[in-house]
Amino acid sequence: MVSACGQAVPQGKPSVPAAQAEATVAGFYKQVVARHPIAGMGDRKVFGPYFSKALLRRFDDNTACFADWYRKNPGTTDKPPFGQLEMGVYSGSDEESTPQAFRIEKTEPGKDGSARVYVKLTYAEPTFKLLWNVAAVVVRENGRAVVDDVIYLRDKDHPDEGRLSQVLLGDGCKGPRWDG
Repeated sequence: MVSACGQAVPQGKPSVPAAQAEATVAGFYKQVVARHPIAGMGDRKVFGPYFSKALLRRFDDNTACFADWYRKNPGTTDKPPFGQLEMGVYSGSDEESTPQAFRIEKTEPGKDGSARVYVKLTYAEPTFKLLWNVAAVVVRENGRAVVDDVIYLRDKDHPDEGRLSQVLLGDGCKGPRWDG
């Protein structure tokens, strides 16, 4: 297919309109700021509708693997090797786990039809203020925009970029089973 400007229009997945992606992410981060889910998904009835089927499956596998680890390590006082235990999975670690405010900065279309919505998060105390950025990857699924991943963007405090999808894999997990 060719557009009126003579450029080829990619076939396949329809792209997520920026306004729809931003509305989804704004609703999602309103819940993150209000509820501060730590370690896991949080209330599935609240957060589940914002997610793609693939991201929900990753959460389910992670939960099952975590339970399998506990079954295979009864009575242990060892800390389970799951990276998300001390973080806000939608925002980051330490103080980043409890953002108090968010602002959508910009939205960029992906080549695959997704949209990347950049979000500035804020945590503040009387003598301390922290600002950091994440990006929510939004895709179309069943005609609506849903979050498929969250990217923890690199900055001066975080030299490496991270992804929620990678955190949910869990060290030693093989899908829903602990194999570490």
